[in-house]
Amino acid sequence: MSKIRESALLRTILLALPLCLLASCKQPLEPLRVGTNVWPGYEPLYLARHIGLLESERVRLAEYPSSTEVMRAFRSRSLDAASLTLDEALLLVDMGVPIKVVLVHDVSRGADVILARPGIEKVVDLSGRRVAVESGALGAYMITRALQKSAMSIDTIRISHLDVNQHESSYAAGEVDAAVTFEPFSTRLKTLGAQEIFSSRELPDEIIDVLVVHEAVYEQRLEDLKYLTKAWFESLDYLANEPEKSATVIGRRLKLQNDEVLASYELIHLPSLEENAEILQNGQRKLDALAKVMQEHGLVREGLSTNQVMSTHALP
Repeated sequence: MSKIRESALLRTILLALPLCLLASCKQPLEPLRVGTNVWPGYEPLYLARHIGLLESERVRLAEYPSSTEVMRAFRSRSLDAASLTLDEALLLVDMGVPIKVVLVHDVSRGADVILARPGIEKVVDLSGRRVAVESGALGAYMITRALQKSAMSIDTIRISHLDVNQHESSYAAGEVDAAVTFEPFSTRLKTLGAQEIFSSRELPDEIIDVLVVHEAVYEQRLEDLKYLTKAWFESLDYLANEPEKSATVIGRRLKLQNDEVLASYELIHLPSLEENAEILQNGQRKLDALAKVMQEHGLVREGLSTNQVMSTHALP
């Protein structure tokens, strides 16, 4: 072979080499970043990780002290997905954040509560009292609906804007008379003497926890989302079949006894895959009704569009 032909062949190989490297050495995607606050309805995610259903190379779970901080991290794109209540998801839509709701974690049936000091027997007794509310999250919706059902306005109580992880210390210090809260914080407040005066039982199917993802993540990483939701439903099966083992794992994280963990699950409903598909496919009316209530109380702007927020495509 002549030197000219050798030189030409070498140039061809060198030119083709970067293309080969690009084709064979594609950079792997970062793990899907999923954020939650502390709540029994989200614990099957951590249970899934514990029993080996979620590989850290594909999904990274991050726990935050409050849903306010979860929302902040999601908005800043520190998270790809976040576990939030449906009303919190609508707050994101109101803020102009493009999202998709791809999974229903749970429906609260008494697990979200308003607890108050002895002597405060019902919501109307909160008049003039100091109430701890996580105002940028579920707490704002919960207290608004409770007051509405008692024909009271928000001006009749004194709001203390506190993240849910601050409620216990504020109550113990005598700084608040009541708190809008949930497990595991409600059990700790009851230990301090607080008593229930209102719960999500009085708001049937209004307090729903969902998995929210950025629209771009939904479009680009659907297979990873399906991997995550598959692990979720397998974890629910494990929880149902191995309640004591599951409660031990969850109890360590929530700092609750096994019986307290299992009691908390009696107050929430964990929808099956089939129920998820039905809710996500036919939930537009429920979503519109929730948005209307929030609009009536100034929690979101008038005319908020909720079309095509829910999707079944990330279900396994």
